[in-house]
Amino acid sequence: AALLWGAILLACSCGPGSPRVGAAPLLAATYVLDDANGLGREFDGIGAVSGGGATSRLLVNYQEPYRSEILDYLFKPNFGASLHMLKVEIGGDAQSTDGTEPSHMHYENDENYFRGYEWWLMKEAKKRNPKIKLIGLPWAFPGWIGKGENWPYDYPDITAYYIISWILGAKQYHDLDIDYIGIWNERAFSSKYIKLLRYTLDKHGLEQVRIIASDRLWEPISFVMMIDSELHGVVDVIGAHYPGTKTVQNAILTGKKLWSSEDYSTFNNDVGAGCWARILNQNYVNGNMTATIAWNLVASYYEELPFGRCALMTAQEPWSGHYKVESPIWITAHTTQFTQPGWSYLQVDGHLEGGGSFVALTDGLGNLTIIIETMSHNHSKCIRPPLPNFNVIPQRATFYLRGSFYMVQTLQVWHSRLDFESGNSSLFQQLHPLQVWRGRFSLDLNVDEVYTLTTLKTGWKCGYPEPPPPQPFPSIYSDDFNIRNPPFSEAPNFADQTGVFEYFVNASDPGDHVFTLRQVVVQRPITWVSDADQTISVIGNFKWVNLTVTCDIYIEKPRDGGVFIAGRVDNGGIYVRDSKGVFFWVFADGTYRVTGDLAGKEILMKGLAGVRDNAWHTLTLNIQGNSASGLLNGYPLWENVTVSKPGNGWAALGTRSFEFAQFDNFHIE
Repeated sequence: AALLWGAILLACSCGPGSPRVGAAPLLAATYVLDDANGLGREFDGIGAVSGGGATSRLLVNYQEPYRSEILDYLFKPNFGASLHMLKVEIGGDAQSTDGTEPSHMHYENDENYFRGYEWWLMKEAKKRNPKIKLIGLPWAFPGWIGKGENWPYDYPDITAYYIISWILGAKQYHDLDIDYIGIWNERAFSSKYIKLLRYTLDKHGLEQVRIIASDRLWEPISFVMMIDSELHGVVDVIGAHYPGTKTVQNAILTGKKLWSSEDYSTFNNDVGAGCWARILNQNYVNGNMTATIAWNLVASYYEELPFGRCALMTAQEPWSGHYKVESPIWITAHTTQFTQPGWSYLQVDGHLEGGGSFVALTDGLGNLTIIIETMSHNHSKCIRPPLPNFNVIPQRATFYLRGSFYMVQTLQVWHSRLDFESGNSSLFQQLHPLQVWRGRFSLDLNVDEVYTLTTLKTGWKCGYPEPPPPQPFPSIYSDDFNIRNPPFSEAPNFADQTGVFEYFVNASDPGDHVFTLRQVVVQRPITWVSDADQTISVIGNFKWVNLTVTCDIYIEKPRDGGVFIAGRVDNGGIYVRDSKGVFFWVFADGTYRVTGDLAGKEILMKGLAGVRDNAWHTLTLNIQGNSASGLLNGYPLWENVTVSKPGNGWAALGTRSFEFAQFDNFHIE
């Protein structure tokens, strides 16, 4: 009998290798999956964030077919990541990590639902998966909402009106139904505002839009909901960021859905994949979280900006068409291709005896999906929070299927193994189906593996031909902004870091400057981080050392207006205030300056230029080695300015303050 039992065990086991001859016996443990006593929490989905900020900036500039291929890998069901949810930034004209995203209302009397790229992205996601859930969240707000104060809650009716406008605009202009709305990313919440937001949503027939709060930590929102029954009644989901797979008692006691509404944020190599695999399971196992949302969706921003490549995949070269489907995409597929929002978790402990975790989900119609991960500590560290030590060892797991699953006879098997020795990882491979014998099967688990065992036969690992090889940003680049009906509001490859630079039709100009690029934010926004006091948009190759930048400029602000062009700009994103480089400024009062920083404190040269406002002038900045020179309207204005550092960086243009200004015929060599 013992021999027979052993033969059955071997026949029912499925693992990467044959039984280990002469090795110490594997740790063996048993686990029961049963729905007879009811199910666990309802599963809400796996998603990712575009924004917070400008993380999809370069994606829109890709040529076809590459742009559609990238979108398919992200959103198309049973193809790649097959995401269930897309969360986007409600642009607020302010820096929100890797750039600024434009608001639909720059000014109080202004509404435009075609700015930026999030509308386009939501439509592309819906086109591929009509069931995808859409979430909107502001990081920042235009300055007029705070009437000069850096705070969105002094006039909660104005803030609510602004957010409702965005939801209504999504429907009216793009036929997009927003499913969830957030409060203020990782900043304070106001109970009064949340209640007013719910009231305003209902008043506009938006009862179906659910509220998430507070996109920060579990507390104090959970505690306040426990003591404020009205607030408890209007918040549908408690969303926490980077919870480390843990929740708090108050959050559980509210009885609300608990989400990790922003997580991951880790460099997208195999360690990033290990982080993602671990938290996708353990956010539920340890923290009862029924949705996990990655920051960010796709690394489509210059890699030298903060948190370069902290995304599910990489697409940061629209000029070459190169992109890379990174391992986190296939880790995502282990869950998303075999579950749907509305499925339920089974009530299981979920911890494996030898380390690692498992979750089991069902659609309630007889289908079962089990996801197992055995990520080791050093191969699954996320960027935050710190990860306490733990051990994972090879083990044999035996599962007993009970209740309605007892009759399951076969499970499809999908497997990933992250190989940190050879770097030769095996990702999302379909193995032979697993035979279940009388509701029982065993699996030999190694370290750093993910298994999906499922009754569904719909899984698919798709692929397109290899995209073009990577290429640096073109060393000669021009943009005259002459486009009558641009598909997007921003010119390709410019990455706004403070302020917003948009295509502009200069109807009053009879000559060469009808179509220009215009800086349009004229009041400091309600910021999320420390935006610069100047506006700036960067472009090009961060490794550039010697370059010439030429641009036509038009100062609109009399007296104290001013604009600049720059090279070797070394910083952006949340660090934009500290940007150094070589900045060539001209001002409406007729003076010029050359500075080594965006703030204008390190003055390298100054003098008279004769530039005036409301007239076009041409600036040229030439940087060679340790020397820089500048031309105005083709004539030398200053030369032989010594520049020691930074040694390289982007090209840029911008303004002295939050002011209107125009740029045209931009050229870099």
